[in-house]
Amino acid sequence: MVTRDHLPLKPADFHILLTLWDGPRHGYGIMKEVERESGGEVRLEIGSLYRLLGRLLSDGLLEMGEGDGRRQFYSLSRLGRKVLKADAQRLAGLVDLVRSRKLLRETDS
Repeated sequence: MVTRDHLPLKPADFHILLTLWDGPRHGYGIMKEVERESGGEVRLEIGSLYRLLGRLLSDGLLEMGEGDGRRQFYSLSRLGRKVLKADAQRLAGLVDLVRSRKLLRETDS
């Protein structure tokens, strides 16, 4: 169940969860994909990344996957998927509101 405690997600949390939507990744892969997908606006340092991953694990939004001996893989939990979808819907509603106020056109990104 998604609770108010889960929403809204912090930007770094949102990007980490979004990166894991398509499947498990190891920490360094998460860090590089978040940077790429955000156009460099969200940069995670190794130390802070693993603190964030630890918190997301404790919150039940992530699960530990199988490692390859050198790296640990992370994946979205069922709750993590629900929370990510709920926050994406919240953000889409905000974009709709902003467009209705003529701050963005339909073709603006």
